[in-house]
Amino acid sequence: MKPTESNFTTPLRSAFPDTFTWGVATAAFQIEGASDTDGRGASIWDTFCNQPGTIADKSDGKVACDHYHLYQQDIDLIEEIGVDAYRFSISWSRVQALGQGAWNEKGFDFYARLIDGMLARGVKPYATLYHWDLPQALQDNGGWNNRETCAHFSEYAAEVARRFGDKLVSIATHNEPWVVSILGHESGIFAPGIRDRKIAMQTAHHLLLSHGMALQSMRATGTKAQLGIVLNQSPFYPATSAPEDVAKAKLEDGLLVRWYMDPLLKGHYPADVMQHLGKDAPDITAGDLDIIRAPLDFIGINYYTRQVVSAQPDFNHAANKLPLTDMGWEICPEGLTDLLVRLNRDYPLPPLLITENGAAFPDQLSNGEIDDLPRIAYLKQHIAAVHHAIQQGVNVSGYFVWSLLDNFEWASGYEKRFGIIYVDYATQKRYLKNSAKWYKQFLVGK
Repeated sequence: MKPTESNFTTPLRSAFPDTFTWGVATAAFQIEGASDTDGRGASIWDTFCNQPGTIADKSDGKVACDHYHLYQQDIDLIEEIGVDAYRFSISWSRVQALGQGAWNEKGFDFYARLIDGMLARGVKPYATLYHWDLPQALQDNGGWNNRETCAHFSEYAAEVARRFGDKLVSIATHNEPWVVSILGHESGIFAPGIRDRKIAMQTAHHLLLSHGMALQSMRATGTKAQLGIVLNQSPFYPATSAPEDVAKAKLEDGLLVRWYMDPLLKGHYPADVMQHLGKDAPDITAGDLDIIRAPLDFIGINYYTRQVVSAQPDFNHAANKLPLTDMGWEICPEGLTDLLVRLNRDYPLPPLLITENGAAFPDQLSNGEIDDLPRIAYLKQHIAAVHHAIQQGVNVSGYFVWSLLDNFEWASGYEKRFGIIYVDYATQKRYLKNSAKWYKQFLVGK
């Protein structure tokens, strides 16, 4: 059955466990800028942005939100909003220009100042090691299709854990490996722009393998940080009860959800998806799945929308009649509840974090104000959806709004605004949107 538009009532913060973590999230390439500053090496997204026709507005991440220089101002804003935690990502090529070899101390110094600045403000640091920005030098040697990249990633992870493992509350290995593998290596609409399903699925396997290897290397450092991975997920609903639509929904779920959850938590890839892939299935070395199935302290779930699928190529998605975000994604908070309850039913889960949830809308700055009522409604509905899942027994331990700042939205450039803080890119001035003010009020229980 397809869900209908939400009528959830948003609970007060006090309705959640006292230990529940409330946060905001960003990613390095989307906000930092300073792309050739202080020894940072090129990433695959720097290269991708320079290719004609890849970015909607022909922009790049060279300046972005200039967070590299304005980070103190940004963590002041995080403190002002009143969240418990800030989820950020580390740019691999900023701390190791070539993805192997010498460490870049100026890059590590930046993250040391950022982390110390958070701690000084009472904000818990949640780090992500890889948010899609592979050092270009590793891509030149085959990138994630090359098994050697897994070893380089494991070494990078261990170095971060050695340096910051006593200060970071949480370290996620990868953000959304499905996006890296499928959008980056099958459809080619994201960096590095490869269009080859066999390479895409080998990349997916190597991302999971590198995750397991990184957990081993980080745990060997004695870090007390919680270790896990972040996955983008959606529930899949068949458009009709026809057997072919039901089968299509199961397959699509297999490619997005089960392809990652099954090896992480059950030690195998889903058989139906392996059969579907045929010759494009990844090459797997004996022992790989044991490494991938390393114990997890958490799994991060990034949720934005549901998926309604049909075996019919002319299926009219517009007939679903749910409101849309500026990305053209349906607003369906019930889908988040359905997803969480289903995961809890089907898997032996560690604690879950909602590591990203938010929406892009065409925000307008007027007299220093941004009255983004649709985003407020979106956040209210999805927070209620999380609470609804907790009431049904799902162990969700935190919720992070995507995103803290308007930023470089990958192939959309600067055309889409996800932030609860408005960024005037011409001046780099920040403005709290009404959604940020609402979140602040929610967090103090008003």
